[in-house]
Amino acid sequence: MNPAGNPSMPAGAPAPLDPMSLPSDDSVNAYTFCVELRGSQWFLQKGKMIAYYGSIEFNGIGHGRLDRLVRTSFHSPLHASDWVVAEGQGKMLLADRAFDVNSYDLEDGNLTIRSGNLLAFQPTLALKQSIVPGFLTLIGTGKFVAASNGPVVFMEPPIRVDPQALVGWADCPSPCHHYDHGYLTGVIGGVRALTGIGGTSGEEHQFEFVGAGTVLLQSSEALMAEQATGALPQQAGVPGGQGAPGQHGQRGQQPGQPRLPGQLGDLQRRFGL
Repeated sequence: MNPAGNPSMPAGAPAPLDPMSLPSDDSVNAYTFCVELRGSQWFLQKGKMIAYYGSIEFNGIGHGRLDRLVRTSFHSPLHASDWVVAEGQGKMLLADRAFDVNSYDLEDGNLTIRSGNLLAFQPTLALKQSIVPGFLTLIGTGKFVAASNGPVVFMEPPIRVDPQALVGWADCPSPCHHYDHGYLTGVIGGVRALTGIGGTSGEEHQFEFVGAGTVLLQSSEALMAEQATGALPQQAGVPGGQGAPGQHGQRGQQPGQPRLPGQLGDLQRRFGL
C-alpha cells in the first residue's frame, strides 16, 4: 500500500508528516529542525522558517510589545534587522539551503558562533555581539539551532583552525590570528596581503585557540554563501524576484543604495572574519 493510503504517492516514498508525527524541538532529518511553540517564543533569523502548523506570529525586533523580551535577550543592534520573534501555538520547521542543521543545549555557558550560522534560539539565552567581527555570543541556559556546511566536529584547545572551517567556540577565550612565517615573508604572500588577489588558505593563516573550552568546526573549508536575510530569491516566478517587472530582488532596497548595518556579513566573510 502507498504511504498513508494515498494512491497519488509513489511506491516506496516516505510517509507524509503531520502535526502529530512531527518531533518536538528535535531534528526531522539532517537538514530540517522542528520547533514546537506552546504559547512560547523563539528568536528566529529571517528566511530560515520553511513551513509551520498552527497559529504562529512573527514580529520584528523593533515591535513595541516585545521591548521587554528584547531588553533581556537580544543585545546586538547590528543584527536586529535580521531577526524576528516567533510566538504562538504550533510547530515550525527550520532549514537553511540544505545545509546540515542541528540543535545544541547550553547550560549556564557561553558560546560564540558565526552570525550566519545561527538560525534560532530560546529567549532564556541572551544574545550579545562578539568583539570578533561577524560573530555573535549566546550566554545562559537554553537551546539554539545552527547550520553548518557539513557535520560539526568538536575540538579541544590548544588548536589552530582554518578560518573557513570555524563555526564557533564555547567557554574559551577569543582566538588570535596566526600567520605562517613563510606567508609573512614570501613574495606571493606579501602580494596577497596587500591586494587580496588569490585569497589566503588555512595553511597560511589560522585562528589560534588556547586555554580550556571547545572549538566547533564544520567538515568543510567552504563558508556558507552569504544571503541577505529577508531578501527575495532571484528566481523567475517568485513575486518580486528576478523577472518581475518594476521590482527588485531585495525588498526595500534599490540598486546602488548602501547596505543596512545588519547586512555586513558578506564583507566580513570575504576576509575570513
